[in-house]
Amino acid sequence: MDLASVIGMVAVWVLLGAAMLQGAGIGPYIDIPSVLITFGGSISALMISYKMEHIKGFVKFFLLAFKPAQEFDVPALVKKLVDYSTQARRDGILSLEQSANQEENDFLRKGLGMAIDGGEADTIRELLELDMDQALGRHKENAGIFATWGALSGGYGMLGTLIGLVAMLLNMSDPSAIGPAMAVALITTFYGSLIGNVLGSPINNILIIRANDEALVQQLIIEGIMSIQRGDNPRTLEQKLLSFLPPSQRVSQFE
Repeated sequence: MDLASVIGMVAVWVLLGAAMLQGAGIGPYIDIPSVLITFGGSISALMISYKMEHIKGFVKFFLLAFKPAQEFDVPALVKKLVDYSTQARRDGILSLEQSANQEENDFLRKGLGMAIDGGEADTIRELLELDMDQALGRHKENAGIFATWGALSGGYGMLGTLIGLVAMLLNMSDPSAIGPAMAVALITTFYGSLIGNVLGSPINNILIIRANDEALVQQLIIEGIMSIQRGDNPRTLEQKLLSFLPPSQRVSQFE
């Protein structure tokens, strides 16, 4: 499990629960009509907004936010690309064929394979960037489901508020009907805000951050492969790739 995401989610619910208990307790915040309006309404609208394949993956993407992120050892990747560059300059790019076939990173294996096969530099870059852009687009589209859910839940919270206010105004002569109607009016807004700020927006953010991290690594790989194909000096390649790292991690293997 991703420790930060789990701790954050647990902390949110514990703090909200503690605040409720300090007041009227948990019970008054549970209202079935409000649940139907906000949760049911927003999820139904979400089904209108996306294809069924996205909806089927909703739970999977939700759980993905709490799973450990794919670890990218970027300094080790830089070293590997520099080593490949050194070998290619010394023995020729065809000498990388065995290393390419054994490469665990699919994106790097694909790029090295095209370079070894003698593909045109512009074609290789175009294909790799297309692959990267398409993957990033898919990831952001999947993350966007939660941003949309958060926005829709806020809207349905307001709809619930209006429904409760109309019911209250129509029954002003009956004091016993004012309380339940007012509860719907207020709690639907509460539920809408809860979905948007505890589930929708945070999950969208973490999924986008992970997608951008993956795209950054792929961009680094593209630059490395292009330099290897051109036969750039390994020192020059290393300096270029180290620019992808924070200054504190920029350690040269040539020093």
